[in-house]
Amino acid sequence: MRLGGPILHGGKLDPEQWVRAHAERRYSAAYLPDFDNAALIQDYVREASKANLFIAEVGAWSNPLSADPETRERAIRFCKKKLEAAELAGARCCVNISGSRGAQWDGHDPANLTDDTFTLIVDTVRAIIDHVQPERTYYALEMMQWMYPDSVESYVRLIEAIDRRAFAVHLDPVNLIASPQLYYGNSALIEHCFTKLGPHIRSCHAKDITMSQQMTVHLDETRPGLGGLDYAQYVRQLGKLHPDMPLMLEHLESETEYQLAASYIRSVAEEVGVQIQ
Repeated sequence: MRLGGPILHGGKLDPEQWVRAHAERRYSAAYLPDFDNAALIQDYVREASKANLFIAEVGAWSNPLSADPETRERAIRFCKKKLEAAELAGARCCVNISGSRGAQWDGHDPANLTDDTFTLIVDTVRAIIDHVQPERTYYALEMMQWMYPDSVESYVRLIEAIDRRAFAVHLDPVNLIASPQLYYGNSALIEHCFTKLGPHIRSCHAKDITMSQQMTVHLDETRPGLGGLDYAQYVRQLGKLHPDMPLMLEHLESETEYQLAASYIRSVAEEVGVQIQ
């Protein structure tokens, strides 16, 4: 298993500085910087390879399901470009959400969880993959509570319906926890994720979740170690997969927060006997 996270910095780092910043944080996996220049991407990949720094993800964050045709087409072009960058970099995956039919690109909408939208996701992902035809990387969708894939079962359905070798799984179990039952039963949920999706998982996110006493049900994202996610189960299951499987920190506000999160995950890994490269 590999651990990584964003490098918070006021400006752009050159490839050597970028690799050194990961080494200082003891990260062995990285997000590819947001560049479109092929030669520059290759420079970063070359330096990463020298340092045994693994490129985990290329983000394609956009809304390919937008109800606005212009926004939708622009997002699809963007996803194709990012999948091409992931292929060039040999990243484990290019990841996006499926998208929303509502006004907010990552928001809920009554049309999101319908049969018509499921079909639109299938057609859209096929179009992105078929345009690039990647051989070294994969296109993956991050699970979300209010858009497909919103469960293990819907992800399995998408894998079968999309029917492309280059379609894979991005796992973030926190994004599946949308009820007290799933919050308190997240250990079984994590095991279910790995049992059904394990061979397809290409990269994973690391965060945590809390449930307050506030009415009605109120769930909030928090730093790993401060919530109710069963990290021992999560890390144990990750340890059964490929030794280069990335677990990527996200959504924290400072380097101090990232280092606290990384330290927590390393301590859990040591506890359960999982090696972090």
